[in-house]
Amino acid sequence: MSIPANKDGPLIFLVAAEASADGLGARLMRSLKEEAQGRVRFAGIGGPAMAAEGLDSLVPFGELNIMGIVEIVPHAARVLRRVRETIANIRQMAPDAVVTIDAPAFSFRVQKKLKGGPSLLVHYVAPTVWAWRPRRAAMIAKFLDHLLCILPFELPYFEKVGLPATFVGHSVVEQDGIVPNGADFRRRHGLGDDTPLLCVLPGSRKDEVKRLLPVFSEAVARLVAERPSLRIAVPTVAYVVGEVRKAVASWPGNPIVFDSIEEKHHAFAASTAALAASGTVNLELSVAGLPFAIAYKVSGLSYLIGRLMVKVPSIVMTNILLKRNVIAEFLQDRCRPDLIAAEIGRLLDDPKARQEQKDAGAEAARLLGKGGPPPSERAAKILLDLMEQRAKISHP
Repeated sequence: MSIPANKDGPLIFLVAAEASADGLGARLMRSLKEEAQGRVRFAGIGGPAMAAEGLDSLVPFGELNIMGIVEIVPHAARVLRRVRETIANIRQMAPDAVVTIDAPAFSFRVQKKLKGGPSLLVHYVAPTVWAWRPRRAAMIAKFLDHLLCILPFELPYFEKVGLPATFVGHSVVEQDGIVPNGADFRRRHGLGDDTPLLCVLPGSRKDEVKRLLPVFSEAVARLVAERPSLRIAVPTVAYVVGEVRKAVASWPGNPIVFDSIEEKHHAFAASTAALAASGTVNLELSVAGLPFAIAYKVSGLSYLIGRLMVKVPSIVMTNILLKRNVIAEFLQDRCRPDLIAAEIGRLLDDPKARQEQKDAGAEAARLLGKGGPPPSERAAKILLDLMEQRAKISHP
Protein backbone atom coordinates (compact mmCIF):
# COMPACT_ATOMS: atom_id res chain seq x y z
CA MET A 1 0.00 0.00 0.00
CA SER A 2 1.30 3.46 -0.90
CA ILE A 3 1.46 6.14 1.76
CA PRO A 4 1.86 9.94 1.67
CA ALA A 5 5.28 11.00 0.41
CA ASN A 6 7.60 11.45 3.37
CA LYS A 7 11.03 9.92 3.67
CA ASP A 8 10.27 8.97 7.28
CA GLY A 9 6.66 8.00 6.68
CA PRO A 10 3.56 9.85 7.90
CA LEU A 11 3.33 11.10 11.46
CA ILE A 12 0.29 9.83 13.35
CA PHE A 13 -0.63 11.42 16.67
CA LEU A 14 -2.46 8.92 18.89
CA VAL A 15 -4.49 9.72 21.99
CA ALA A 16 -5.43 6.87 24.34
CA ALA A 17 -6.59 8.12 27.74
CA GLU A 18 -7.68 4.88 29.42
CA ALA A 19 -6.57 1.28 29.83
CA SER A 20 -8.77 -0.31 27.16
CA ALA A 21 -7.77 2.41 24.70
CA ASP A 22 -4.10 1.67 25.37
CA GLY A 23 -4.61 -1.90 24.18
CA LEU A 24 -6.46 -0.74 21.07
CA GLY A 25 -3.75 1.80 20.34
CA ALA A 26 -0.98 -0.79 20.66
CA ARG A 27 -2.69 -3.15 18.22
CA LEU A 28 -3.30 -0.30 15.79
CA MET A 29 0.34 0.80 15.96
CA ARG A 30 1.52 -2.75 15.32
CA SER A 31 -0.76 -3.14 12.30
CA LEU A 32 0.17 0.28 10.91
CA LYS A 33 3.85 -0.64 11.04
CA GLU A 34 3.13 -3.88 9.22
CA GLU A 35 0.90 -2.30 6.57
CA ALA A 36 3.26 0.65 5.98
CA GLN A 37 6.35 -1.61 6.08
CA GLY A 38 7.75 0.40 8.98
CA ARG A 39 7.42 3.77 7.23
CA VAL A 40 5.24 5.43 9.85
CA ARG A 41 5.96 7.57 12.91
CA PHE A 42 4.02 7.99 16.13
CA ALA A 43 3.55 10.60 18.82
CA GLY A 44 0.91 11.19 21.43
CA ILE A 45 -0.53 9.79 24.66
CA GLY A 46 -0.74 6.15 25.69
CA GLY A 47 0.02 3.57 28.33
CA PRO A 48 2.46 0.68 28.67
CA ALA A 49 1.08 -1.36 25.77
CA MET A 50 1.60 1.54 23.36
CA ALA A 51 4.99 2.29 24.90
CA ALA A 52 6.00 -1.28 24.04
CA GLU A 53 5.19 -0.46 20.41
CA GLY A 54 7.39 2.63 20.46
CA LEU A 55 5.24 5.49 21.76
CA ASP A 56 6.85 7.96 24.16
CA SER A 57 3.73 9.28 25.91
CA LEU A 58 3.60 13.05 26.35
CA VAL A 59 1.36 12.71 29.42
CA PRO A 60 1.64 10.34 32.42
CA PHE A 61 -1.01 7.78 31.52
CA GLY A 62 -2.36 7.17 35.01
CA GLU A 63 -3.53 10.80 35.27
CA LEU A 64 -6.26 10.26 32.70
CA ASN A 65 -7.50 6.78 33.60
CA ILE A 66 -10.62 7.95 35.49
CA MET A 67 -14.19 6.64 35.33
CA GLY A 68 -17.53 8.02 36.52
CA ILE A 69 -19.53 11.22 36.11
CA VAL A 70 -18.91 12.44 39.64
CA GLU A 71 -15.57 10.70 40.18
CA ILE A 72 -13.88 12.81 37.49
CA VAL A 73 -14.84 16.13 39.13
CA PRO A 74 -11.85 16.33 41.54
CA HIS A 75 -9.52 15.74 38.58
CA ALA A 76 -11.28 18.07 36.11
CA ALA A 77 -8.79 20.95 36.27
CA ARG A 78 -5.82 18.65 35.65
CA VAL A 79 -7.58 16.82 32.80
CA LEU A 80 -8.56 20.09 31.10
CA ARG A 81 -4.97 21.30 31.41
CA ARG A 82 -3.83 18.11 29.69
CA VAL A 83 -6.38 18.70 26.95
CA ARG A 84 -4.88 22.15 26.27
CA GLU A 85 -1.35 20.76 26.32
CA THR A 86 -2.32 17.99 23.89
CA ILE A 87 -3.88 20.46 21.46
CA ALA A 88 -0.76 22.64 21.61
CA ASN A 89 1.48 19.64 20.94
CA ILE A 90 -0.58 18.57 17.95
CA ARG A 91 -0.58 22.05 16.44
CA GLN A 92 3.17 22.26 16.86
CA MET A 93 3.82 18.82 15.32
CA ALA A 94 1.22 19.13 12.52
CA PRO A 95 0.82 15.34 12.14
CA ASP A 96 -0.67 13.74 9.06
CA ALA A 97 -3.43 12.25 11.19
CA VAL A 98 -4.78 12.53 14.71
CA VAL A 99 -6.39 9.33 15.97
CA THR A 100 -8.19 9.56 19.29
CA ILE A 101 -9.24 6.26 20.85
CA ASP A 102 -12.39 5.96 22.96
CA ALA A 103 -12.50 8.22 26.10
CA PRO A 104 -14.82 10.72 24.35
CA ALA A 105 -14.80 13.26 27.19
CA PHE A 106 -11.07 13.79 26.60
CA SER A 107 -10.83 12.87 22.92
CA PHE A 108 -13.58 15.11 21.57
CA ARG A 109 -12.34 18.14 23.49
CA VAL A 110 -9.09 17.70 21.62
CA GLN A 111 -10.53 16.90 18.19
CA LYS A 112 -13.04 19.72 17.94
CA LYS A 113 -10.27 22.30 18.46
CA LEU A 114 -8.33 20.84 15.52
CA LYS A 115 -11.03 21.20 12.87
CA GLY A 116 -9.75 23.11 9.87
CA GLY A 117 -6.12 22.24 10.54
CA PRO A 118 -3.80 20.16 8.35
CA SER A 119 -4.42 16.81 10.07
CA LEU A 120 -6.87 14.05 9.21
CA LEU A 121 -9.16 13.69 12.23
CA VAL A 122 -10.20 10.13 13.06
CA HIS A 123 -11.81 8.66 16.14
CA TYR A 124 -11.61 4.96 17.00
CA VAL A 125 -14.56 3.51 19.00
CA ALA A 126 -17.84 5.27 18.44
CA PRO A 127 -19.54 7.04 21.32
CA THR A 128 -22.53 5.07 22.57
CA VAL A 129 -25.19 7.25 20.96
CA TRP A 130 -27.45 4.18 20.82
CA ALA A 131 -27.46 4.20 24.63
CA TRP A 132 -27.49 7.86 25.57
CA ARG A 133 -27.23 11.38 24.14
CA PRO A 134 -28.00 10.46 20.50
CA ARG A 135 -27.42 14.08 19.48
CA ARG A 136 -23.69 13.49 19.93
CA ALA A 137 -23.66 11.85 16.50
CA ALA A 138 -24.47 15.15 14.80
CA MET A 139 -22.12 17.03 17.10
CA ILE A 140 -19.03 14.98 16.27
CA ALA A 141 -19.92 14.94 12.58
CA LYS A 142 -19.07 18.65 12.59
CA PHE A 143 -15.37 18.08 13.30
CA LEU A 144 -14.39 14.46 12.64
CA ASP A 145 -13.34 13.20 9.20
CA HIS A 146 -13.94 9.52 9.88
CA LEU A 147 -15.16 7.19 12.62
CA LEU A 148 -13.95 3.62 13.18
CA CYS A 149 -16.73 1.58 14.80
CA ILE A 150 -16.26 -1.60 16.81
CA LEU A 151 -19.90 -2.71 17.04
CA PRO A 152 -21.89 -3.92 14.02
CA PHE A 153 -25.07 -1.93 14.72
CA GLU A 154 -23.46 1.52 15.09
CA LEU A 155 -22.98 2.70 11.48
CA PRO A 156 -26.51 3.98 10.73
CA TYR A 157 -26.44 6.38 13.70
CA PHE A 158 -23.51 8.27 12.17
CA GLU A 159 -24.07 7.82 8.45
CA LYS A 160 -27.48 9.50 8.72
CA VAL A 161 -25.81 12.69 10.02
CA GLY A 162 -23.15 12.67 7.30
CA LEU A 163 -20.17 11.28 9.22
CA PRO A 164 -18.26 8.61 7.24
CA ALA A 165 -17.92 5.51 9.41
CA THR A 166 -16.59 1.98 9.03
CA PHE A 167 -17.19 -1.14 11.11
CA VAL A 168 -13.77 -2.69 11.70
CA GLY A 169 -14.67 -5.26 14.35
CA HIS A 170 -13.94 -5.45 18.06
CA SER A 171 -10.43 -5.96 19.35
CA VAL A 172 -11.54 -8.73 21.71
CA VAL A 173 -11.52 -11.15 18.77
CA GLU A 174 -7.77 -10.56 18.34
CA GLN A 175 -5.43 -12.82 20.29
CA ASP A 176 -2.23 -10.81 19.71
CA GLY A 177 -0.38 -14.03 18.94
CA ILE A 178 -1.34 -15.51 22.31
CA VAL A 179 -2.43 -19.13 22.33
CA PRO A 180 -4.30 -19.61 25.64
CA ASN A 181 -3.07 -22.65 27.55
CA GLY A 182 -5.24 -23.46 30.53
CA ALA A 183 -3.55 -26.78 31.26
CA ASP A 184 -0.15 -25.12 31.54
CA PHE A 185 -1.57 -22.37 33.79
CA ARG A 186 -2.97 -25.04 36.11
CA ARG A 187 0.29 -26.98 36.14
CA ARG A 188 2.39 -23.89 36.92
CA HIS A 189 0.14 -22.92 39.83
CA GLY A 190 -0.32 -26.38 41.30
CA LEU A 191 -3.95 -26.79 40.32
CA GLY A 192 -5.41 -30.23 39.67
CA ASP A 193 -7.44 -30.90 36.54
CA ASP A 194 -10.65 -31.00 38.57
CA THR A 195 -9.89 -28.12 40.93
CA PRO A 196 -12.52 -25.38 40.46
CA LEU A 197 -10.94 -22.03 39.61
CA LEU A 198 -12.68 -18.66 39.85
CA CYS A 199 -11.27 -15.70 37.96
CA VAL A 200 -11.93 -12.41 39.80
CA LEU A 201 -11.45 -9.14 37.89
CA PRO A 202 -12.04 -6.06 40.08
CA GLY A 203 -11.37 -3.43 37.41
CA SER A 204 -8.54 -1.31 36.04
CA ARG A 205 -9.18 2.04 37.75
CA LYS A 206 -8.24 2.87 41.32
CA ASP A 207 -11.68 4.24 42.20
CA GLU A 208 -13.55 1.17 40.99
CA VAL A 209 -11.06 -1.25 42.52
CA LYS A 210 -11.40 0.50 45.88
CA ARG A 211 -15.18 0.35 45.65
CA LEU A 212 -15.52 -3.24 44.42
CA LEU A 213 -12.83 -5.18 46.27
CA PRO A 214 -14.64 -5.27 49.64
CA VAL A 215 -17.77 -6.65 47.97
CA PHE A 216 -15.80 -9.17 45.92
CA SER A 217 -13.86 -10.18 49.03
CA GLU A 218 -16.99 -11.15 50.94
CA ALA A 219 -18.47 -12.92 47.90
CA VAL A 220 -15.27 -14.96 47.53
CA ALA A 221 -15.31 -15.81 51.23
CA ARG A 222 -18.85 -17.17 50.91
CA LEU A 223 -17.95 -19.21 47.83
CA VAL A 224 -14.82 -20.75 49.35
CA ALA A 225 -16.63 -21.53 52.60
CA GLU A 226 -19.11 -23.61 50.62
CA ARG A 227 -16.45 -25.04 48.26
CA PRO A 228 -13.17 -25.49 50.19
CA SER A 229 -11.30 -26.71 47.10
CA LEU A 230 -12.06 -23.50 45.16
CA ARG A 231 -9.00 -21.53 44.02
CA ILE A 232 -8.92 -17.88 42.98
CA ALA A 233 -7.07 -16.17 40.10
CA VAL A 234 -6.95 -12.36 40.05
CA PRO A 235 -5.84 -10.80 36.75
CA THR A 236 -5.25 -7.07 37.10
CA VAL A 237 -3.30 -4.24 35.45
CA ALA A 238 -0.09 -2.47 36.33
CA TYR A 239 -1.81 0.76 37.50
CA VAL A 240 -3.60 -0.99 40.37
CA VAL A 241 -1.67 -4.24 40.92
CA GLY A 242 -0.20 -2.99 44.21
CA GLU A 243 -3.58 -2.15 45.70
CA VAL A 244 -5.11 -5.39 44.45
CA ARG A 245 -2.28 -7.58 45.69
CA LYS A 246 -2.47 -6.02 49.16
CA ALA A 247 -6.25 -6.33 49.34
CA VAL A 248 -6.48 -9.99 48.29
CA ALA A 249 -3.54 -11.21 50.42
CA SER A 250 -5.98 -12.19 53.18
CA TRP A 251 -8.55 -13.82 50.89
CA PRO A 252 -9.25 -17.54 51.13
CA GLY A 253 -8.67 -19.65 48.03
CA ASN A 254 -4.92 -18.91 47.90
CA PRO A 255 -5.29 -16.12 45.29
CA ILE A 256 -2.95 -16.00 42.29
CA VAL A 257 -2.40 -12.32 41.38
CA PHE A 258 -0.74 -11.14 38.15
CA ASP A 259 -0.80 -8.19 35.73
CA SER A 260 0.35 -9.92 32.54
CA ILE A 261 -2.05 -9.78 29.57
CA GLU A 262 -0.77 -13.14 28.32
CA GLU A 263 -1.23 -14.74 31.73
CA LYS A 264 -4.77 -13.36 31.82
CA HIS A 265 -5.65 -15.28 28.66
CA HIS A 266 -4.14 -18.45 30.11
CA ALA A 267 -6.16 -17.91 33.30
CA PHE A 268 -9.37 -17.50 31.29
CA ALA A 269 -8.68 -20.83 29.57
CA ALA A 270 -7.99 -22.50 32.93
CA SER A 271 -10.94 -21.08 34.89
CA THR A 272 -14.36 -22.54 35.60
CA ALA A 273 -16.16 -19.20 35.94
CA ALA A 274 -15.44 -15.51 36.51
CA LEU A 275 -16.64 -12.50 38.49
CA ALA A 276 -15.84 -9.19 36.82
CA ALA A 277 -16.30 -5.45 37.01
CA SER A 278 -18.15 -3.85 34.12
CA GLY A 279 -16.00 -2.98 31.13
CA THR A 280 -14.35 -4.34 28.00
CA VAL A 281 -13.28 -7.43 29.94
CA ASN A 282 -16.89 -8.62 29.79
CA LEU A 283 -16.59 -9.17 26.04
CA GLU A 284 -13.17 -10.72 26.52
CA LEU A 285 -14.72 -13.27 28.84
CA SER A 286 -17.55 -14.04 26.42
CA VAL A 287 -15.21 -14.46 23.47
CA ALA A 288 -12.94 -16.66 25.59
CA GLY A 289 -15.93 -18.87 26.41
CA LEU A 290 -15.60 -18.32 30.15
CA PRO A 291 -18.95 -18.12 32.00
CA PHE A 292 -19.22 -15.05 34.23
CA ALA A 293 -21.34 -12.52 36.07
CA ILE A 294 -20.62 -8.83 36.46
CA ALA A 295 -20.95 -6.56 39.46
CA TYR A 296 -20.45 -2.81 39.56
CA LYS A 297 -21.13 0.27 41.62
CA VAL A 298 -20.31 3.96 41.36
CA SER A 299 -21.12 6.89 43.61
CA GLY A 300 -24.80 7.36 44.31
CA LEU A 301 -24.94 10.60 42.33
CA SER A 302 -23.17 9.08 39.31
CA TYR A 303 -25.64 6.20 39.34
CA LEU A 304 -28.64 8.51 39.58
CA ILE A 305 -27.42 10.66 36.68
CA GLY A 306 -26.62 7.54 34.67
CA ARG A 307 -30.10 6.10 35.23
CA LEU A 308 -31.63 9.30 33.92
CA MET A 309 -29.38 9.52 30.87
CA VAL A 310 -28.62 5.95 29.77
CA LYS A 311 -31.34 3.96 28.04
CA VAL A 312 -30.17 0.38 27.54
CA PRO A 313 -31.68 -2.92 28.69
CA SER A 314 -28.33 -4.13 30.03
CA ILE A 315 -24.80 -2.84 30.62
CA VAL A 316 -23.35 -6.15 29.40
CA MET A 317 -22.51 -5.89 25.72
CA THR A 318 -23.04 -9.61 25.11
CA ASN A 319 -26.64 -9.18 26.28
CA ILE A 320 -27.09 -6.15 24.01
CA LEU A 321 -25.57 -7.87 20.98
CA LEU A 322 -27.69 -10.99 21.39
CA LYS A 323 -30.82 -9.08 22.44
CA ARG A 324 -31.34 -11.37 25.39
CA ASN A 325 -30.06 -11.51 28.98
CA VAL A 326 -27.55 -14.33 29.17
CA ILE A 327 -25.11 -12.71 31.62
CA ALA A 328 -26.28 -11.76 35.11
CA GLU A 329 -25.42 -8.26 36.33
CA PHE A 330 -25.38 -6.92 39.89
CA LEU A 331 -25.44 -3.14 39.87
CA GLN A 332 -25.37 -0.55 42.65
CA ASP A 333 -27.81 -1.69 45.37
CA ARG A 334 -27.75 -5.24 43.97
CA CYS A 335 -23.95 -5.30 44.07
CA ARG A 336 -24.15 -7.46 47.18
CA PRO A 337 -21.94 -10.38 48.22
CA ASP A 338 -24.88 -12.74 48.86
CA LEU A 339 -26.46 -12.18 45.44
CA ILE A 340 -23.14 -12.36 43.63
CA ALA A 341 -22.06 -15.52 45.45
CA ALA A 342 -25.35 -17.24 44.62
CA GLU A 343 -24.96 -16.61 40.88
CA ILE A 344 -21.27 -17.48 40.74
CA GLY A 345 -22.01 -20.60 42.75
CA ARG A 346 -24.61 -21.58 40.17
CA LEU A 347 -22.07 -21.21 37.37
CA LEU A 348 -19.44 -23.17 39.28
CA ASP A 349 -21.85 -26.03 40.00
CA ASP A 350 -24.03 -26.24 36.87
CA PRO A 351 -22.38 -27.44 33.61
CA LYS A 352 -25.55 -26.64 31.64
CA ALA A 353 -25.51 -23.01 32.81
CA ARG A 354 -21.86 -22.72 31.82
CA GLN A 355 -22.51 -24.20 28.37
CA GLU A 356 -25.32 -21.72 27.72
CA GLN A 357 -22.89 -18.85 28.28
CA LYS A 358 -20.19 -20.49 26.14
CA ASP A 359 -22.62 -20.83 23.23
CA ALA A 360 -23.69 -17.21 23.65
CA GLY A 361 -20.06 -16.11 23.68
CA ALA A 362 -19.36 -17.89 20.39
CA GLU A 363 -22.36 -16.17 18.82
CA ALA A 364 -21.24 -12.76 20.08
CA ALA A 365 -17.71 -13.34 18.79
CA ARG A 366 -19.01 -13.89 15.25
CA LEU A 367 -20.99 -10.64 15.39
CA LEU A 368 -17.84 -8.81 16.54
CA GLY A 369 -15.79 -9.92 13.54
CA LYS A 370 -14.24 -13.20 14.59
CA GLY A 371 -13.37 -15.29 11.55
CA GLY A 372 -12.46 -12.26 9.40
CA PRO A 373 -9.37 -10.03 9.18
CA PRO A 374 -8.17 -8.75 12.57
CA PRO A 375 -9.91 -5.47 13.52
CA SER A 376 -6.59 -3.65 13.98
CA GLU A 377 -5.56 -4.66 10.45
CA ARG A 378 -8.82 -3.34 9.03
CA ALA A 379 -8.44 -0.10 10.99
CA ALA A 380 -4.82 0.36 9.86
CA LYS A 381 -5.69 -0.13 6.18
CA ILE A 382 -8.57 2.34 6.38
CA LEU A 383 -6.40 4.94 8.12
CA LEU A 384 -3.58 4.65 5.58
CA ASP A 385 -6.07 4.83 2.71
CA LEU A 386 -7.65 7.95 4.18
CA MET A 387 -4.24 9.61 4.58
CA GLU A 388 -3.34 8.72 1.01
CA GLN A 389 -6.57 10.21 -0.29
CA ARG A 390 -6.04 13.37 1.75
CA ALA A 391 -2.47 13.71 0.47
CA LYS A 392 -3.68 13.47 -3.14
CA ILE A 393 -6.21 16.23 -2.55
CA SER A 394 -3.66 18.45 -0.78
CA HIS A 395 -0.89 17.77 -3.32
CA PRO A 396 -2.51 16.79 -6.64
